[in-house]
Amino acid sequence: MDWEPGLVPELCVTDLAASQRFWCGLLGFSEKYTRLNEGFAYLVLDKAHLMLDQAGIGRTWITAALETPLGRGVNFQLSVPSIEPVLDRLKAAGWPLFGGLEERWYRTGARETGVRQFLVQDPDGYLVRPQESLGSRPVQG
Repeated sequence: MDWEPGLVPELCVTDLAASQRFWCGLLGFSEKYTRLNEGFAYLVLDKAHLMLDQAGIGRTWITAALETPLGRGVNFQLSVPSIEPVLDRLKAAGWPLFGGLEERWYRTGARETGVRQFLVQDPDGYLVRPQESLGSRPVQG
């Protein structure tokens, strides 16, 4: 039986093809399936699942005027096995980072969990935070 997540965000996008190039070509997702006549794509990267829905094609739930950048107030944390290939693809494409590469340790109870991460915006302005695990350690100081 395939593992399926309990929550799958669906992003309203303005250009499905441009979004697919970013999410698949640059971040490393693959298409699980598409319904191009509806402007829809379901994408997967390991345990991360994401749906893209182009506004104005098929059925779209829009609750207010769409103003870029879309997704204000949210960022999508994306676990990747290695951050370097993602950075290399973005650099080769000339894609700007929103926040540079950093190493961070976050307290998670009696331990800290470490990540290498950066921030990047997709074509519609959705903020994505790819991160590579550095493992965990006892709380410092």
